[in-house]
Amino acid sequence: MLSEKIAALVEYGIRTELIPECERIYTTNLLLDIFKEDEYTQPEVIPEMPLEDILKELLDEACSRGLIPDSIGYRDLFDTRLMNCLTPRPAQVQKTFFEKYAQSPKQATDWFYKFSQDNDYIRRYRIKKDQKWKVDSPYGKIDITINLSKPEKDPKAIAAARTAVNTAYPKCQLCFENEGYAGRLNHPARENHRIIPITINDSKWGFQYSPYVYYNEHCIVFNSQHTPMKINRDAFIKLFDFVKQFPHYILGSNADLPIVGGSILTHDHFQGGNYSFAMANAPIESTVEIPGYEDVEAGIVKWPMSVLRLRSKEIPRIINLASHILDHWRDYTDEDAFIFAHTDGEPHNTITPIARKTDDTYELDLVLRNNITTEEHPLGVYHPHANLHHIKKENIGLIEVMGLAVLPARLKGEMELLKEYILSGKDISENETLAKHADWVSGFLPKYSSVTAENIDEILETEIGKVFVQVLEDAGVYKCTEDGRKAFMKFINTL
Repeated sequence: MLSEKIAALVEYGIRTELIPECERIYTTNLLLDIFKEDEYTQPEVIPEMPLEDILKELLDEACSRGLIPDSIGYRDLFDTRLMNCLTPRPAQVQKTFFEKYAQSPKQATDWFYKFSQDNDYIRRYRIKKDQKWKVDSPYGKIDITINLSKPEKDPKAIAAARTAVNTAYPKCQLCFENEGYAGRLNHPARENHRIIPITINDSKWGFQYSPYVYYNEHCIVFNSQHTPMKINRDAFIKLFDFVKQFPHYILGSNADLPIVGGSILTHDHFQGGNYSFAMANAPIESTVEIPGYEDVEAGIVKWPMSVLRLRSKEIPRIINLASHILDHWRDYTDEDAFIFAHTDGEPHNTITPIARKTDDTYELDLVLRNNITTEEHPLGVYHPHANLHHIKKENIGLIEVMGLAVLPARLKGEMELLKEYILSGKDISENETLAKHADWVSGFLPKYSSVTAENIDEILETEIGKVFVQVLEDAGVYKCTEDGRKAFMKFINTL
């Protein structure tokens, strides 16, 4: 039986061109060694099976042989080890990438994205579990996703992780040292992970895809050194250095302060990809002219967050203006608009930048951010307010800023249960899990003349979308109101 399963995996590797035919025996022997098996019989017929099914059978075999405990944490570590047997070494991957890049940047990324899925670094069968839909809003079509591709930690793994020896290697999940790393229960296996080295701002950086791909070709571009994120002039240079090399991709950065930043502030990195976000499609609602930069198109974007868009065919001019805006924003205070640059020596103002190329013109969106907190809003004034936490409580990072909601996995089960309660007329407030949604449901339900099993999904998706739009509006330092736009222009006029 093991021979058939190993043969199926090797055949998959040949079929997807991860390995050539001449490496069939070599790869088979690598896999046999992992299973501590000395015997092998080549099957007469090798069934063509989906990768998920092949790996499941091999993992079950490993559990039955006592090689690993039967839990998701150990299974993920083990199947990554198996897939590394099919994954070419880094030098081979880099060589193929740059050969294809010589034909065109898109040809290179197309190949690398497929490769990263074929070798199971991106687990297609988990990604497809994510729930995704679009909703109409005053700002265009907004993307909503409930992330289900990250596996929940099981009790065995949690218990084992508590007793595991702490290590500082790799320093974080973005470090170059992750390439080929076997992983542990509190750090994902990356044996089948491959990094493409690129030069950004005259320094060594890495290019890879996110294993959780929240959108098409979701990539990560990261410094080869473990150094903190910083939004400054160099950050703008780095963004455009990448876009020049990969003009079909966008690239943006999380802000560099807590609350308004991403989950990893300790390692300098950007995120991008080949996807058209709602914010990029949003028009400029009012043009502005910055003295000394009249040659750069600039304007306020029609978006719930506070966005200045800069456009020019000359990248240095955009970078100069962006640096000018950032420097002013860092120290800008407007008490009437509740914008404070510093309190008690703590800085609050920063920017979330996104770069792209549209036809022959370069664009840079600058999203103004502020992370001040108050007693009323202890998680942030410009953060989802408490009445929205039942849907989204987490930080509003780069991906959400651009118009894609990444919502917690808990919502899948909660919405299923909520449908049952709504359709049967049960009291939502009496259910411990659903009580947090009670005010929300009582607010939107009367708007619908008929709620049935046929339309309940659409209703909930629409209303979740409306909540996310409110989340973005809460995160905007200047509101989309007459007073908000006046305050926005007040800042612009200081430039």
